[in-house]
Amino acid sequence: MLIPIAVALIVKNGLSPTAVLLPAGLLYLGAASVYRLPVPVQPLKAFGAIAIAQGLGSDEIAAGALLMGAIFLVLGVTGLVDLAARAFPKPLIRGIQLTVGLLFLKIAWGLVADPPASFTENALDPSWAIPLGAAVIAAAVLLRRRLVTLGLVGAGLMIAIVSSGGGISFGPSAIDVPSLDGTAFWAAFTVLVIPQLPLSFANSCLATADAARTYFGDAAHRVVPGRLATTLGLANLGAGAISGMPVCHGAGGLTAHVAFGARTARAPLAMGAALVVLALAVGAGLATLLTAFPLPILAGLLATAGLLHIGLLRDLRRARDFALAGLVGAIGFELNLMAALAVGLAVWWGAVLIGRTRRVTPAPQGL
Repeated sequence: MLIPIAVALIVKNGLSPTAVLLPAGLLYLGAASVYRLPVPVQPLKAFGAIAIAQGLGSDEIAAGALLMGAIFLVLGVTGLVDLAARAFPKPLIRGIQLTVGLLFLKIAWGLVADPPASFTENALDPSWAIPLGAAVIAAAVLLRRRLVTLGLVGAGLMIAIVSSGGGISFGPSAIDVPSLDGTAFWAAFTVLVIPQLPLSFANSCLATADAARTYFGDAAHRVVPGRLATTLGLANLGAGAISGMPVCHGAGGLTAHVAFGARTARAPLAMGAALVVLALAVGAGLATLLTAFPLPILAGLLATAGLLHIGLLRDLRRARDFALAGLVGAIGFELNLMAALAVGLAVWWGAVLIGRTRRVTPAPQGL
């Protein structure tokens, strides 16, 4: 998710490549220090998609990042996120993760079947791109314990360098301080922040903490919703200050990291260091390099992460839990996560209240 959204924000919205990658790199380094596990960093998906679709400028994007940062910092520091997390049962969380997995598959298909405009110059014909993407999925799934993903990413970068002609400019790109006013903040809040809030709460905080416990058990004791809200809040305050890309954590990214061999803080340290070096050393030439990254490799890795993320549902045992997870996943995929959460909570707690009422109501006495 990071590469396509980052490229689009750079190419279509005019964001500085250095400002786009630097917040992600710094959050990766912070996550390695705080969580000591491969906690991921991703762009704010709904936020980024809306900003790209509407062609919003850097000022509106910066205002949205600052608002997201302030909201989640308050929610995390006060413990409100941890308190709210108690209302979300495991089947509902699994439904959120199902939604994310299905969206990954949809995005992966779109990358090879209908490439984004920023990639079309170097995109392959779908008749070639689709089978190549399938081959990447097969290699990534079958050989995931052998860190094949690093080889695939490395090959993709080499192809990108060759395809771009090797004429990469060195040094950071210019970073601008945003020019903000009430109009920019209001537009950002109504258009960008409101659609993103439920997704970040559910996926970045609740689902990421749950996935960490599933994969790492007691070692994930630091990965709790409130702390995740705090780190993503701080990162977005920094991103907004330099007109950069808003970022978050994400359960799908955690599944991808684990599936491809990451087990310790070394993975986010390596990712963070690489992003910071790219931002500062070759930021001026990143737009050309990123748009040349081969889409079958990117799509294959995204699809693999989606399939493995859907696989988290395997620890559900009861038919009604599967039904609720499937309902939430279907609504989230077809409509949006806010509607899925509302329906899922209503169904779950409605069933709980009905069950309690039946237990409390005394049986009628015979005459």
